[in-house]
Amino acid sequence: MTTELPKTFDPADIEARWYAHWEENGLFRPERPDAQPYTIVNPPPNVTGSLHIGHALDNTLQDVMIRYERLRGKDALWVVGTDHAGIATQMVVERNLNSQGLKRTDMSREAFLEHVWEWKEQSGGTITRQLRRLGCSMDWPREQFTMDEHFSKAVLKTFVDLYNDGLIYRDKRLVNWDPKLKTAISDLEVETQDVKGHFWHFKYPLEEGVTLDDGRDYIEVATTRPETMLADMAVAVHPDDARYKSVVGKHVVLPITGRRVPIVADEHADPELGSGAVKITPGHDFNDFDVGKRAGFAPAEMLNMLDAEANVCQTADGLVPEEFLGLHRFKRDGVDGARELVVQRLKESGHLIPHIAKTKKGEEQVLDAEPRTIATPFGDRGGVVIEPWLTDQWYVDAEKLAVKPIDAVKSGEIEIVPKSWEKTFFNWMENIQPWCVSRQLWWGHRIPAWYDAEGKPYVAMTEEEAQAQAGEGATLTRDEDVLDTWFSSALWPFATLGWPESNPSPLAGEGGAPTGAEGEGTATMVAADATNPSPNPLPQGERASLFDKHYPNNLLISGFDILFFWDARMMMMGQYNTGKNPWPKLYLHGLVRAADGQKMSKSKGNVVDPLGLIDQYGADALRFFMAAMESQGRDIKMDDKRIEGYRNFATKLWNATRFCQANGIGASTSIAAPKASHAVNRWIIGEVVETKQALDAALADLRFDAAANTIYHFVWDRFCDWYIELVKGNFDEETKAVAGWALDQILVMLHPFMPFITEELWSKQGDRADYPLITAQWPDPQAEVDAEAKAEIDWLIALTSATRTAKNELGIAPGAKLQAFCASPSPLAKSVVETNAGAIERLARLTPVTFGEAPSGAAMQIAAGEDEFVIPLEGVIDIEAEKARLEKALAASAKEAKSLEGRLSNANFVERAKPEAVEKARADHAHHVAEVARLEAALARLG
Repeated sequence: MTTELPKTFDPADIEARWYAHWEENGLFRPERPDAQPYTIVNPPPNVTGSLHIGHALDNTLQDVMIRYERLRGKDALWVVGTDHAGIATQMVVERNLNSQGLKRTDMSREAFLEHVWEWKEQSGGTITRQLRRLGCSMDWPREQFTMDEHFSKAVLKTFVDLYNDGLIYRDKRLVNWDPKLKTAISDLEVETQDVKGHFWHFKYPLEEGVTLDDGRDYIEVATTRPETMLADMAVAVHPDDARYKSVVGKHVVLPITGRRVPIVADEHADPELGSGAVKITPGHDFNDFDVGKRAGFAPAEMLNMLDAEANVCQTADGLVPEEFLGLHRFKRDGVDGARELVVQRLKESGHLIPHIAKTKKGEEQVLDAEPRTIATPFGDRGGVVIEPWLTDQWYVDAEKLAVKPIDAVKSGEIEIVPKSWEKTFFNWMENIQPWCVSRQLWWGHRIPAWYDAEGKPYVAMTEEEAQAQAGEGATLTRDEDVLDTWFSSALWPFATLGWPESNPSPLAGEGGAPTGAEGEGTATMVAADATNPSPNPLPQGERASLFDKHYPNNLLISGFDILFFWDARMMMMGQYNTGKNPWPKLYLHGLVRAADGQKMSKSKGNVVDPLGLIDQYGADALRFFMAAMESQGRDIKMDDKRIEGYRNFATKLWNATRFCQANGIGASTSIAAPKASHAVNRWIIGEVVETKQALDAALADLRFDAAANTIYHFVWDRFCDWYIELVKGNFDEETKAVAGWALDQILVMLHPFMPFITEELWSKQGDRADYPLITAQWPDPQAEVDAEAKAEIDWLIALTSATRTAKNELGIAPGAKLQAFCASPSPLAKSVVETNAGAIERLARLTPVTFGEAPSGAAMQIAAGEDEFVIPLEGVIDIEAEKARLEKALAASAKEAKSLEGRLSNANFVERAKPEAVEKARADHAHHVAEVARLEAALARLG
C-alpha cells in the first residue's frame, strides 16, 4: 500500500531519519556470511579534522561503489576510522592546555598523553559525525583508530620485523625540520611559498699563494641564505668550467670563521648561473648534503650550526665566533639575527660584493644584495620556514620495499586508474629516497627501541625482550621519538582487519623477525604508550575471518596528492607483511577547485564548506554533483548552480512519484519485468535494460561521470519527460504494473548516488519494511530490448522533439495545432501514425498528419528518423517579419562570435587577462557560435 508523499521535497526532513534507521538496524553491513566479499578502506581522516570538500568527493565515490556492490548482493565492507595525526593532535591539545595556563613541557609524558586521550574522547569524533551527514554507509561498529590496541600491536610488529630484516636503520641525514614544533616533518607537510628575499654575493679568499687565471685571489659565491656560511665546508665548481680548473683541489679560507675548506668539482655547480661557484653547506641544504657526500664528507662529519629552535650553536670545529651564538637564524621581534650579522660583518671586512641596480629613472644605486622572490619551504602546521637539519633519525629502506609494488603495477596486478598516473608513480618509486619515519613528538606510536650506555639500540616488542637482548647488567633507555603517522596508516588495509593474528609476516624468521607479538608483555607495553586505548577493538573471534575474507581489499579510492605518501606505502607494507598486494585497483581522483579554477585555500578565502551545501541543497544533490563531475584525470570546479540543478532533479523524481501514486501506481511485486503488450511499455522495459547495462559498464570502469549521467538522463528524459507523458490517460493494469516496476528500478539504480530520496520514495511506494532499498536487489529485468517497440517510440519522440524545437525557433506558441504532410512515408512512419494518432496530437500538436504532398506556400520542414515532414505556415506566423527577426539576430550573433574569436586568438589576451575573463570569453564565443547555427537552421526551415 502506498503512502501519500508531501507536496514538497524536503531533504532535511528525511536525511537524519533514514541515516539513523540504517545505522541502528545494522543495514550498512547486513549479515551475509556466504556472500562474495567486497571491501574498501576509507583513507583515515585526521582525528582533528572536519569534513572539507575533498573529503566529500572522496567519500561520495567510495559510497557509490559500496552501495552499488551491496545492492548486488555482496558482503560489502567499508572500513572506517581516523588517524591519530601526531603533529596536528599534539598541537591542538597543547593549544588547549596553553589556554588553561598549562604547558606540555611542565608535565610528564604520561600526563600529557592522558590529556590527549581525554581530548580524543570528547572532541575527536567531529569528522565521523559529518561523514554520516554525507550519507556514508560505513561499518561503524568496527570503527578503527590508528592508536587502537590491536592496531598499535601491528605497527610495532612491523617496525621490529623490518629492523630485524635490515630494512629499518638509524642514520644521520638531513630532514625537513620544523623549528617551531621541534620535529622532523614529511614532504607532504611542507608548503612552498614565494617570499621576497635577497641574493647576496661574497668574496671567499683563496688560500695564500693561489690565484685564479684572471689574477683574482678570491672566488665569488652567491647565496639566499648568508647565515649558513658559518657552517660551509666546501666551494663547488663544475668539472668542465675552465675558469676554475687550476684551483680544484685547492682551498679557500672563509671569512668570519677562518675555516679552510676545499674547492671541489661537482656537476651540481652550474657554469651559467652567477659566477659558476657554489658555497656548500652539507648540514643545512639537501643538494649540498649530496655534494658533500660525493666530496667525501661522512654525515657524522658534516657541520651543524643551528639547534632545534634554529638558534646558532657552536659547530664541531669550534670556529663560530661567540657573538653569533644564541642568535636566531633570522631577524625576530625587531632584533637582528645571524643573517643580518653575517652580512654586516662581511660588509665591514670587504667581502660583500655590492649589487648595482637601476632606479625607475635609470639612475644607478648600490645595494647590499639583489632583491629576489624566493620559493621558500614552510611547515604547514608550525607556519615557520623549514630548516634542512642534520639529525639522527630512523629510516626505512624504501628502495628495497618499492621493488614489488613497481613490478605489480608493471605486470598489471595493480591497475592505476587513470593510467596516466603510472608514469608519475614509476618516476617516484624508481628514484625513491630513504623514508624518515621518526618524529620528535610525544603523541603517537613510540619507537620500540632501547639504548644502552654506549648508544647501541635494541629493537623489540617489549622492554623485557630488549633487556634480554642486551643482557641483565645493561641499563636501557627508551627512544623518545614516535613514528611518522604515514608509517602506521600504511598498514590500514590489513591491520584494520585484525592482522597479524590471522597471518604472520611471510618474512618472519628470515633474518630473525619474530612470528608474533603475543602475551601480557605486549599489552603492558602498548598501555604504556596509549594510556587510554580507543574503544571498539575488533572482537578476537572475528579477526581471522575478517582478514581472511576481506584482504586483499577490492579497490582503493584516494586523491592523487597522497599517491606516494599513503597509496604507494600501503603497496610496500602490504607486500612485506602479507605477501599480497593490498588491492588490485587504485583509483586516483582530482582536486575540487573553486569556481574560477583556483586551488582552494583558507588564505584565499575560497574554501567551500560541504556541510553548508548539504544544508542548502541536501546531501543527495551534493553527492550527485560530485559523481557527475568526477571525470577521470580532471579536477572538479565548484558550481552551486549545478548542485541546485541536481536538487531540482530530485524534486522532479519526487513529483513524478507523486504523479504515479495519484494514478494508482505503487510498488512492484517482481524483480523481473512484467509482461507487456503496449509498445510504450515494451519500450520503457528496454530502456531499463539498456540503462542497467550502461550503468554496470560505467561503474566497472570507474567512470563515475558516465554512470551518473546515464541514470540522470534515463530518469529525467526517458521516464519523466517521455514515458509518463506517453502513458497519460491510459493507466490500464498493464501500464500500472510496468510503470511501478520501472520506477522501482530507477530507485534502485539511483540509490548509490542519491540514497536518501530513493529510500524515502521506496518506502512510500509500498509496504516493504522488511525489504529496505539499501539492501534491495540490483535490477535483473530478465528481458531484452524490444527492437520494434524501441523503433516505434523513438520515432514518435523524434517527431515530437523536432516539432517542438521548430516551433520554439520560429516563435510559434507551443500549444498551436499544425497540419503536417509526409510525401514519402516509411513503413515505420505509417505504422506509428496509425497507432499513435492520439499521442501525436497530444504531444506534438500535429493534426491531422497527411501522407501526401503539402500545398504550396511558406512552410517549415522537420525530420523524424528517415521521414521528412512539411508543416504549412500560412496564417500561422508573419513569414517576412519572422525572417527579418531571425536575420537580425543572426547578424548580431555572427558579429559577436567573430569579435570574440579575434580576442581569443590574441595571445596577449589569453596569457595576460584574468583566467575568469578568458573563461567567460570562451563560453560567450561558444554560445554565439551555437546561436548562429540555430538561427541559420530556423531560416532554412522557412525556405
